[in-house]
Amino acid sequence: MFEIISDSFKTAVSKLRFVDDEKALKNALESLKKSLLKADVHHKVVKELLLLIENDLKTHGIGQNQFLKAIKSNLEKILSLTGKKQGFVFASNPPTIVLMTGLQGGGKTTSTAKLAHYLKLRHKKVLIAACDLQRLAAVEQLKQLCEANDFDLFYIEDESNALKVAQQALKKAQSANYDVLLVDTAGRLAIDEALMKELKDIKAALNPDEIFYVADAMSGQDGVKTAMSFNEALSLSGVILSKFDADTKGGVALGIAHQSGVPLRFVGVGEKVADLELFIPDRIVGRIMGEGDLASLAEKTAAVIDEKEAKKLNQKIKKGEFNFNDFLEQLQSINKLGSMKSLLGMIPGMSSMANAVKDLDLENSSQMLHMKAMISSMTPKERQNPSLLNNARKRRIAAGAGLSQMEVNRYIKQFENAAKMAKKFSGKGGMQNLMQMMNQSRAKF
Repeated sequence: MFEIISDSFKTAVSKLRFVDDEKALKNALESLKKSLLKADVHHKVVKELLLLIENDLKTHGIGQNQFLKAIKSNLEKILSLTGKKQGFVFASNPPTIVLMTGLQGGGKTTSTAKLAHYLKLRHKKVLIAACDLQRLAAVEQLKQLCEANDFDLFYIEDESNALKVAQQALKKAQSANYDVLLVDTAGRLAIDEALMKELKDIKAALNPDEIFYVADAMSGQDGVKTAMSFNEALSLSGVILSKFDADTKGGVALGIAHQSGVPLRFVGVGEKVADLELFIPDRIVGRIMGEGDLASLAEKTAAVIDEKEAKKLNQKIKKGEFNFNDFLEQLQSINKLGSMKSLLGMIPGMSSMANAVKDLDLENSSQMLHMKAMISSMTPKERQNPSLLNNARKRRIAAGAGLSQMEVNRYIKQFENAAKMAKKFSGKGGMQNLMQMMNQSRAKF
């Protein structure tokens, strides 16, 4: 995220080579202005941000460190809305009712599934209500998403009244003790009276705790204007920016809250259901400035990886007992964390490496699919105890997986090397060795 904006800050700061050089400051601010406008940050937001930075520097002195501090503190001001919610806020009396709104094609239904996944990882019982009865196959799309991810879905077959579905879904959520009810509403290609009437009727009937507008990051400033229109009609409590991974500019995220008066609560950073991240201003600024976001990484990891299981696994690794079953379990956990690019972007100084792996799909790479096929062809005992794998067993596994014995040998060797490396990092000084390796990798980019 924010690669172009991060680079523009670095370029501007590099122009300040001497202390108290006002001419250099003018050039730096002009360079920053052009870059931010090119990154699709609204001109009013750019003007205000630059004015704040300039005033700070004139007060505290001109220099690279002062410039960096001024960018960081004032960027947080631009992204923050005093007194507004951040993240997901639960109602005091469940279920927390969330109305998901947005235009057709903006990613509303997918964002609903992503939000359900986010909540499910945090051990919340979630019900999704299929109230988009306007778009063909909208309910079917939700059915498929819910079946694939084990989400609970409420819908009424052949029903055309969205208000009736919403009311019945609320009764179900209350009677079955759900923590959260996510209501996927209809969208249109553009705002019209029929759409707003339907949304207002559902809002009046459900009295939702949250009304989220899903804005397509690719729509640029048009998305900001539409968010403002929805806010006027419905009093939005938050914005979810979808398809943010496809937006190389990132400028919309910098201005949408400031322009609309509605806080940006989440961003969609990939195609998987796990690719939804909290938008917390000070953390996002840290990522833009290349400082990473260890707080979000820790929260994300804690939601996926059980602490007791992690300790058990660490003991197995130390004893050299890591097996193919453990490997598959860890692969599933990593997949729940979201895209590799997003995870690396949270580690301080690793944003350049994140760009290098932006198209990497670890789960569906040919090597990983071959590895899974190989493990599936093993017996339970072989998975549990890799030392049993002699040549006769390898030939049988290769035939079952559609691989050559040479490929099976190579994958097993890779697994053994990975287990040895994990053992090295699990002992004393392991974290220091890992950080050293990361620093060496970072120097290559």
